[in-house]
Amino acid sequence: MNRTRIQIAKADIVKHFDQLPRHALKLKEIRTILASQRAFWRLAQSTTAERFIDFLKEHAKLREVEFPFPQRAERCYVWGDVPLLSILLSLRKDLYFSHYTAVRLHGLTEQSPTTIYITDERSSGGSEQREQVKLGQAEIDQAFSRAPRVSNNWVEHAGKKIYLLNGAHTGHLGIVTERVTDEGGQEVFARLTNLERTLIDITVRPVYAGGVFEVAKAFELAKDRVSINRLVAMLRKLNFSYPYHQAIGYYLERAAYKPSQIDLIRRLPIEHDFYLMHEMGETSYIKQWRLSVPSGF
Repeated sequence: MNRTRIQIAKADIVKHFDQLPRHALKLKEIRTILASQRAFWRLAQSTTAERFIDFLKEHAKLREVEFPFPQRAERCYVWGDVPLLSILLSLRKDLYFSHYTAVRLHGLTEQSPTTIYITDERSSGGSEQREQVKLGQAEIDQAFSRAPRVSNNWVEHAGKKIYLLNGAHTGHLGIVTERVTDEGGQEVFARLTNLERTLIDITVRPVYAGGVFEVAKAFELAKDRVSINRLVAMLRKLNFSYPYHQAIGYYLERAAYKPSQIDLIRRLPIEHDFYLMHEMGETSYIKQWRLSVPSGF
């Protein structure tokens, strides 16, 4: 039986894909590979990207993975065995792991979260300086009396709940690429929030970090590794409208950080009463931080 050109070229195609630096690919990347290698592989012009993909799915180790996020479905192609973390980072340019996922990757939890958080940061619409909106006490009280906003942009995949969050523009402040270990023990190069940015993010959104007890545990486990100087510098750049530094100061005190570290937070102005989380019910008031926390916390 006569073999087709693509069947004849199969060994070379497989070798090419095996040698790629990344094995999670978007359709556009596969189109580029096909266009650049078509002549070398002597493939007919009738071999479209779709036919090429279908052949590799049937006769090699390419598979298609879909993530039907409500805001915009994502699809990628995986060559062989690729860790889920690597697949997720390939879905869009400049994604990074954040919140509870960054907490786990930094070793700041004793739990095994079944939810994965990825952030897609908005590109700048204007000035690099984040404008702070001045809020009064009544506005702060009203905002924190309500339930927190929670994204509905998530999918179930491989037993995980995966959130793709729309992040505010920060110029990718505190985003690092590090070698981390996934749940299966595989080493993965991943983009994620660094230690300081992670602690800030989970203070702001404890609902994306397993709740305030998990946030408190993360501060406790970060104690010997975090730089409070760096954290304060980052807070200044992020320029939040809400006084999240009061919550951070409380977490530091609760985890028995050094007085010199806590003093770095105390230097920031404390002008309003604030809340550790939204919609708390019964609360206790921490006078030195002007902070309401859940009763018994």
